[in-house]
Amino acid sequence: MSLNQPKNLNPLHARFHADRAVHASVCIVENTQIAQQTFRLRFDCVEMARRILPGQFLMLRLAGFDDPLLARPLALYDTVLSLTGEPNGIDVVYLVAGKMTRRLAHLKPGQQLDVWGPLGNGFEPKACDHLILVAGGIGYTPFPAMARECLGRRTYGDPARRALVTSKVTLCYGARTAGLLAGIDDFDGLGVDVRVATEDGSRGHHGLVTEVLNKALAPPSQRNCRIVCCGPEPMMEAVAVLAHQSGVPCEVSLETPMACGVGICFTCVAKVRDGTGGWDYKRTCVDGPVFDAKSIEW
Repeated sequence: MSLNQPKNLNPLHARFHADRAVHASVCIVENTQIAQQTFRLRFDCVEMARRILPGQFLMLRLAGFDDPLLARPLALYDTVLSLTGEPNGIDVVYLVAGKMTRRLAHLKPGQQLDVWGPLGNGFEPKACDHLILVAGGIGYTPFPAMARECLGRRTYGDPARRALVTSKVTLCYGARTAGLLAGIDDFDGLGVDVRVATEDGSRGHHGLVTEVLNKALAPPSQRNCRIVCCGPEPMMEAVAVLAHQSGVPCEVSLETPMACGVGICFTCVAKVRDGTGGWDYKRTCVDGPVFDAKSIEW
């Protein structure tokens, strides 16, 4: 799916119906616990790994089971490269929070999953000097691939899109407690400046991630800066307010619950402002999940 859809295109047009998505039965390669209640799942799917872009997602369903019946959306964590450097697998990270993820956590390498993707618009490459990633809870999962691309470490898409290299990437990452923090080594390995906040003070700043962001935005950091945010909706709204006050462009990746992932069921709609000052419902799965923060009717 193109990241730049023509204006005024009928939202029911087939172009929006995930026409480039791959539907496959895949084999689990790894399903490893990486933090409290948090697992990294790896599977092989060459065609999907070649096409997927940072910020896009896939729908995952337990193969051979009817409970839960519906699939769940999971963001690309990163692609996995073969020995020759070609993308041949995908990593996703999930938090065990409901029936689907509880069952998923018990699956072993060799067992099957049904997946379809890539889906959604993803993050557009935009030039900036300082990229600030703001994550709350499991909301950090779309960011390793984005950081890797923006730092010029890897290309994504088929054909591979040209990365606009950023000189500095900062991750402001908040969680309830230190045990829920995951993936920090992956960001450290890329040279990302990681700033952590925990609500109980067990690691990093004792408080909210927005307080860490406020410090990261202190001049001169905000010059030619871009914020990208994912996490709980109240946190994203607070980040949007801070970005607006600082005059920094901000995008949010919504975590709206989805049923189909391809724009058919309309269960994932969000209120989005239009250019006239009014608003309309937009499907997060096909019109998003990434939106300009100013456009969201919180």
